[in-house]
Amino acid sequence: MPLLTILAIPLAGAIIAAALPSNRHRPWVLPFAGAGHLFATILALGETKGTALGGWLLLDPLGKIPLIAISVLFFACSLYAPGYLRVRHDRPNRVFCSCLLLMLLAMTAVLFAHHLGLLWVAIEGTTLASLPLLYFNRTARSLEAAWKTLLICSVGIALALLGSFFLAYASLEADLPPTLLFDDLVASAGSLSKPWLRAAFVTLLVGYGTKMGLAPMHTWKPDAYGEAAGIVGALFAGGMTSCAFTAIVRIEMIARAAGDGERTGRLLVGMGIVSMVFAAVFIVRQRDFKRMLAYSSVEQMGILIIGIGIGGTALFGSLLHLLNNALTKGVLFLSSGNIHRAYGSKSTDQVRGALLRLPVSGTLLLGGFLAITGSPPFGPFVSEFTILRATIEEEHYLTATAFLGLMFVVFMGMGATVLAVVQGAPRPGDPDTGHRDSAATVLPIVLLFLLVLLLGIHIPAPLLRLLEEAAVYLESTS
Repeated sequence: MPLLTILAIPLAGAIIAAALPSNRHRPWVLPFAGAGHLFATILALGETKGTALGGWLLLDPLGKIPLIAISVLFFACSLYAPGYLRVRHDRPNRVFCSCLLLMLLAMTAVLFAHHLGLLWVAIEGTTLASLPLLYFNRTARSLEAAWKTLLICSVGIALALLGSFFLAYASLEADLPPTLLFDDLVASAGSLSKPWLRAAFVTLLVGYGTKMGLAPMHTWKPDAYGEAAGIVGALFAGGMTSCAFTAIVRIEMIARAAGDGERTGRLLVGMGIVSMVFAAVFIVRQRDFKRMLAYSSVEQMGILIIGIGIGGTALFGSLLHLLNNALTKGVLFLSSGNIHRAYGSKSTDQVRGALLRLPVSGTLLLGGFLAITGSPPFGPFVSEFTILRATIEEEHYLTATAFLGLMFVVFMGMGATVLAVVQGAPRPGDPDTGHRDSAATVLPIVLLFLLVLLLGIHIPAPLLRLLEEAAVYLESTS
């Protein structure tokens, strides 16, 4: 499947959505475009290496894993969108539908980009496409969240651009032809100027780490995730973060190929632990259940980065966890969005008894909490256990201890908030908007939940092969 065709599907969908005059019919463009993107992705996965634009666009083993995650997540969200937008008939949805598809286009371009300049442009594209989505509710808090996201992520993107210049200069300083093509940089990594390469790695890690939401550059996340619609929060936490993670892994591969693997590994593990610490501190006693999901995302990003820093078997675990995290975040954000609409509040002071008012959404939120905190038999348990086992095998005992301890704190903190939401009975004074579960707004979440459960019980052979190929591809630069 030509890569340009995969990119053309969401672009065409965005144009059609912008051109359609009917608010009622426009949301149905999303599932058609989502299905087309997923079908094209499945075809592309079978190809050894798809390429376009003279190697600037390329689907390699590393890009295939986040591409699967984003395509499946977007398809589920696109199935959810018509039911959600039917409830939100008070809001025009032309910009919302178009920007969702443009965001899918930008995220896909990030995963295909093998030129660091094009990668930078695509990641900036995800920011620009997401800002109107954050402001969909047209409230003062959503406007603040959009501005904060723009300002903080723009600073990160500016640092990433500076890091890209440093990387190009590392070639020039070593009397090599300056290039930003990823494969060329990996091939010549051993000859690059070490000081400029290290400066580039740190700058790019901070820049793209801001977009990924690693602590302490995560400060835009609680506001953005707290004010975003469930669909948007799911794509942020499961899609956009996966793109930023992929960019960081590519930069780390260049540094590792230059012989700096031990240095970069320590830095990544350190940032991962710091992210988990920040998440654990702010999740405890968190009363806003959507902001709680933002801090959960900070924790999960820390886990992903720790796996890359440890290396070995943990590389496989991180790639699997990227997929598990994306699907589970879809369950959590979409179900919490249903609960938010039913109560008109995100605070546990006013939201109680969700299992009685919304039995399916309440059950899915509870199941998503158990999954994301690493409880068996769900997918995240397998991937987190793989990372932890590799950490112990590599004799990083302090890291393993901190990993387990912080996961326990997060489990207790999230558990207190989620149980407060789902248990008990709604009180007479609690707000009630009249919204209840419907097939249109729960079946897509059930689909994601079943996939998370499946990945905890059995990894299908084709997916297992793709994960192993991607892990070997990452190790090949060691």
